[in-house]
Amino acid sequence: MALVGSYVGLSKLLVVVFPIFLLAWLRFGIATVAMIGWLRPSPGEAPLSPHDRVLLFWESFLGNFLFSICMLFGVALTSALAAGVIMAAIPAVVALMSWAFLREQITHRGAAGIACAVSGIALVSMTRHADSASDGSSIGNLLLMAAVCCEASYVVIGKRLIGNVGAKRISSLVNLWGLALVTPLGLWQALRFDFASVSAAHWALLLFYSLAASMVTVWLWMTGLKHVPASSAGVFTVMLPVSAAAVGVIFLGERFDAAQAAAFALAVLGVLLATWPAKQPARAP
Repeated sequence: MALVGSYVGLSKLLVVVFPIFLLAWLRFGIATVAMIGWLRPSPGEAPLSPHDRVLLFWESFLGNFLFSICMLFGVALTSALAAGVIMAAIPAVVALMSWAFLREQITHRGAAGIACAVSGIALVSMTRHADSASDGSSIGNLLLMAAVCCEASYVVIGKRLIGNVGAKRISSLVNLWGLALVTPLGLWQALRFDFASVSAAHWALLLFYSLAASMVTVWLWMTGLKHVPASSAGVFTVMLPVSAAAVGVIFLGERFDAAQAAAFALAVLGVLLATWPAKQPARAP
């Protein structure tokens, strides 16, 4: 999630250079080449059932395709810091979806962790910035909230998938669906784009973005999700806004004040509350 946040922040630099659909198409295309060997099932892995195929489509459509489009358009209209703040709502949305669709119970400490994350976003949302770009446009903020819902759906659907399909194969198939969905729009923008105008630094950043967004983070997430309830895993998504905001401040020169520092401290506290090992009851002698 920290890696996801870093590329959410750095994508602010890419959307200035590449049109949105072309950027998404290049991302999925580069990752497809990198993960071509992951398409085969692992030894002993059962064939994909019709139900798994449907889940893979929705995992890609919501968590890859729509998330990327909403996030990229949203970041283009607002700041990386504002994106980070809005993305802090993911843990609460994940917990609600896990309760509704997976029937997972939310523990007291899990609820406290979610409350910390929500308190953090409320704290920063109430803070006024001198720089108007920090507040972002209403449309940009709405798109980022849509991205929050897409990411939460991604977590819940992934929990259903990981019991039947290997993490590497999920990563590659979800990315392949993303490539298929965005190809018509990506080709349309590619035909009118001057690729020679892109600097080597931006190509390097695009390579990092592609491998991080479609390959490394998906594999890490799915591998971890195998061992963690979706509602608890959702609390880790609070690291997304923390790292997105850090990128905005360190690399993009965006302002950071005491309220934001307190908000991100609450975010880290939320992760600790939700994931700290529970005390085991003492055994009778």
